[in-house]
Amino acid sequence: MVRTKIKSSLRQQIKSRDSILVMPGVFDALTARIAQHVGFDAMFQTGYGSAASLLGMPDFGFLNAGETVDNARRIIRAVDRPVIVDVDTGYGNPLSVWRLVRDLESMGAAGIFLEDQVWPKRCGHMQGKSIIPKDEYLLKLKAALDARKSQDFIIVARTDARASLGLDEAINRGKTYFKAGADVIFIEAPTSTKELSKIANEIDAPLVANMIEEGVTPTLSAQQLFSMGYNIALFPLSALYASTFAIMKVFSELKKTGSTEHGRGMMVTFNEFNKLVDLQRYMELERRYA
Repeated sequence: MVRTKIKSSLRQQIKSRDSILVMPGVFDALTARIAQHVGFDAMFQTGYGSAASLLGMPDFGFLNAGETVDNARRIIRAVDRPVIVDVDTGYGNPLSVWRLVRDLESMGAAGIFLEDQVWPKRCGHMQGKSIIPKDEYLLKLKAALDARKSQDFIIVARTDARASLGLDEAINRGKTYFKAGADVIFIEAPTSTKELSKIANEIDAPLVANMIEEGVTPTLSAQQLFSMGYNIALFPLSALYASTFAIMKVFSELKKTGSTEHGRGMMVTFNEFNKLVDLQRYMELERRYA
């Protein structure tokens, strides 16, 4: 079962055995508004998408803590749905993680994804990743757990060990991170349906499955992942890839023909967009203060 309405806290939704939480990736306030508009219960601020939209650069360690927090502030203000923020490796040592959690929780973030790559990190589906020693990551995880003021703030522990140390070590790390207090475990970049199943069978914890279209992990439906035992189906880059495709098509037509007539099918209308960004509300406020 895929959820369509908010009925409980995010923690309760994640731990539910009755359905899977489908979480889209958003990279700015507008994509967050769209995610809310179509009815998603929660959303994920993607580091990959943030690097692309803010910097025009790849997810290759260029994004910094300030840029991530500033983007989170805009996204969180734009919606009334839980936003979990990708904080990469925490941008430093355990104290950096501690402060990051304090800052994000105070502005209304619902949680973080914290990974065990060496900084500068890279997208989990890219080649050449390295990871830090397990004990070093556990100190960062402990700092995150200590920093949060509410148990409603969700901490997702991500390991990228599959690529460099193999699936068994990734699963071992996942178990260790959960035992240390992480709320959710994320084994990044399994390479087959068999590996996805093994992760779900061997780790007794709430789990994330990361679905990147044409990435190294097979892209399954939320229902398929739920049947395996996953709690969150994350689609972090669907919005980024879809919007990039539409913009490239429309811009190409405009450059070639001087018109967007044939690209209208990939656009919302003027009135539809104004409704999405709640123009009527601000016109009413203007009248009130006129």
